[in-house]
Amino acid sequence: MFWRSSVSLSVYISIRFLSLAILFNAPLSSALWPLPASYEHGQRVVWIASNLVFHYAITNQTAQSSSGSAGSSNPLPTLNTASSYLIVQAAIQRAQDRLLNDTFVPWKFHPRNSDFEPTANESRILIRNVTIQQNETDLSSVLKPLAGEVNENYTLSIGTSGAVAITSISSIGIVRALDTFTQLFFQHSTDSAVYCPYVPLSIVDGPKFAHRGLNMDVARNYYPPSFIMHTIDALAWNKFNRLHLHATDAQSWPLDIPALPELSKKGAYRAGLSYSRKQLAEIQEYGMYRGVQVIVEIDMPGHTSIIALAYPELITAYNIQPNWSTYAAEPPSGSLKLNSSAVYDFLQTLWNDLLPRVAPYSAYFHTGGDEVNLNAYSLDDTVQSNQSVILQPLLQTFVDFNNDYVRAAGMAPIVWEEMLLEFNLTLGSDVIVQTWRSDESVAKTVAKGHKVLAGNYNYWVYHLLHPSLNSFLHFFSRHQYLDCGHGSWLDPPPSSTTTDPYYPYGDYCAPLKNWHLIYTHSPFASLSITNTSSPTYVSPASYNLILGGEVHIWSELTDPVNFDAVVWPRAAAAAEVLWSGNQDEQGRNRSLVEVGRRLGEWRERLVARGVGAGVVQMIWCTQDERGCIADG
Repeated sequence: MFWRSSVSLSVYISIRFLSLAILFNAPLSSALWPLPASYEHGQRVVWIASNLVFHYAITNQTAQSSSGSAGSSNPLPTLNTASSYLIVQAAIQRAQDRLLNDTFVPWKFHPRNSDFEPTANESRILIRNVTIQQNETDLSSVLKPLAGEVNENYTLSIGTSGAVAITSISSIGIVRALDTFTQLFFQHSTDSAVYCPYVPLSIVDGPKFAHRGLNMDVARNYYPPSFIMHTIDALAWNKFNRLHLHATDAQSWPLDIPALPELSKKGAYRAGLSYSRKQLAEIQEYGMYRGVQVIVEIDMPGHTSIIALAYPELITAYNIQPNWSTYAAEPPSGSLKLNSSAVYDFLQTLWNDLLPRVAPYSAYFHTGGDEVNLNAYSLDDTVQSNQSVILQPLLQTFVDFNNDYVRAAGMAPIVWEEMLLEFNLTLGSDVIVQTWRSDESVAKTVAKGHKVLAGNYNYWVYHLLHPSLNSFLHFFSRHQYLDCGHGSWLDPPPSSTTTDPYYPYGDYCAPLKNWHLIYTHSPFASLSITNTSSPTYVSPASYNLILGGEVHIWSELTDPVNFDAVVWPRAAAAAEVLWSGNQDEQGRNRSLVEVGRRLGEWRERLVARGVGAGVVQMIWCTQDERGCIADG
C-alpha cells in the first residue's frame, strides 16, 4: 500500500497517533528534509548494488552513463549544454559518494534494543540502474540565475523491482533530486550494506520560494575557504540555493583586491587570513556545481572603518572611544565619507577589480547599506552635518554610483532595507531590497514595488549588539537571526555603582531562536492579504515580489569551531519553510511533533556527513513510544 506522506501524513500523525507509537512500527517519511511537495511510499526494502550505474540524458541529446565514482569536479566551460553534463556528472559522483560513505544507522529513532533493520541475509532486490532524464536543454543562465529563472522541480520514483527514474527540466532540478535520493537510504549495522525501506516510492517536488539563502559573516571572524565549502555542502543538502557572503565589515577586510593591495594587507587580521582571487573563484565555482549561487556583499557606507588602516583619508569618525555607540552600531566606528572625490576614486578602482571577477559566477552583488549612523557625518569634513535633509541626496548619489557599476558588470544590485525605507532613496526596479527589521518592512518594500528578501531577525537571525541600542528595539522584530540569545560579546564598562545596568549581559535580539520558533515563521507569516489598513498588508497580486528569504549568522561570537552547532539544524528549519512551507494543503500548520522527528533524523544524517549540528532532542525522547511532548 501507499502512504501519502507530505502534508496529509503530518496531519494524520498529529491527530491520530500523538502517542508516536506508529513511528516505531512502520517506516515513515522521516528520512526526508526538506519535506517534498508530494511523497507516496510503501514499506518494501531495496538495496544498492555495488555496481550501480547512472544513465543521464537530455532530450534530443546523446545519453551518457556513469558508475558515479567519487572524484573531483571539472572546471566549468562556457555556459552551454556541456555545462549541464558536468553539473549532473558531478552530482552523480557526489550521490555515489554519499551512498557509499554515509554511515547512518537510525537506531536512535526506534525503541531501545529493537530489531528495526531488514534481515541482512534475506534475498535482496537490488538497485542496479538510475535513469536520469532532463526534458529540456538548460537555459544559458542555469549556472548563475536570477530568482525564478531556473526550474528546480523534479520527480523521483523507485519501483518494487529496484528501477529508479529521475526527471527534471533542468540540471539543477536533477541536482536536487539526487540529494533527495541519497536521503532515502540507511546503512545496515551488520554488513554495511545500504538499503531503502520505502518502496514503492514516488516523489513530485519543487520549491515554494526562488531565493533560499544563508547570510554568512566572514569578516568579524575568519573562516578558511575549506570551511565555506563545507557550509556550501550543508546548504545544498538542505536545498538552499544562495550563500550570501558578508565579506567585509568594520573589523576586518579579508578579501584580496589586487588593485588595492593595502586593503587586505592591513585590513585582514593577519597575513594569510584573506581570500585570494583564486580562492574566491573556487568558492563560487564550488557553489555553482551544487546549485548554490555565492553572492558577495561589500557593506557600505557604514561598517567600513577597517578601510582606514589602509586609506585613513576615506573614513570619518574612525574608532571613536569611548563613545563609539554615538557613531556606529558596534566598534570600531567609522564610515566612508559621503562627499569626497577620493572615495569615488577608491570605489571605481574597487569595482573595476572585483565585479568582473565575481560576475561569471553570480547574477547578484550586494552593496550593503545597513545601520548608517548619521552622527558620523557630523565629523565628516566633506559634509559636517548629521541632518537627513543634507545626507539623503548624498546617499542617493553614493548608492546610484555603486549600483550603476554593478549593472555594468551584468549583475542585479541588492541593498539593505534602510536605503529604501529609512532614507527613502529612489532605487531601480532591478534592485532587490533585503529586509531584516520586521515583517512590516517586507510589506512596505512590496508596497513600493520592489522585489524583497525576508529575514526577520526575531526569527531567522543568529546577532549581538550593545545594550544602549535597546531604545531602538521598537523598530525591530526578532526571528531569522541565528546568533541571537548567546549573550553580549561586549564587556561591561567599569562601574562605581553596586548595580550593573548591563546585567544580565544579554544581547539585543535575545532570546535564542530555537528550531520550533524558526519553523513557525515564513516570509508570508505575518502579512495580511485582507486588512488593507494593516501595516503588513500585501495584495495577493504583489506576492510574486517576495522572492524568498535568508537566515543570518553574524560572527561576533561564532567561528569555525562552533559555527555548525550554532547554525545547524536551526537553519534547516528555515530551509524547509522556504522549500516546502510550514503548512499542509489545507493551510494548517504542520505538527511540530512530526517535524521534530524528521529534523532529529536529518540532524543525525548531517552529523554522519561531518556537519557538527546541534541536538534536536535527547535519545530517550526519540526512542520512547510516547516521545517528549509538553504536558497540557
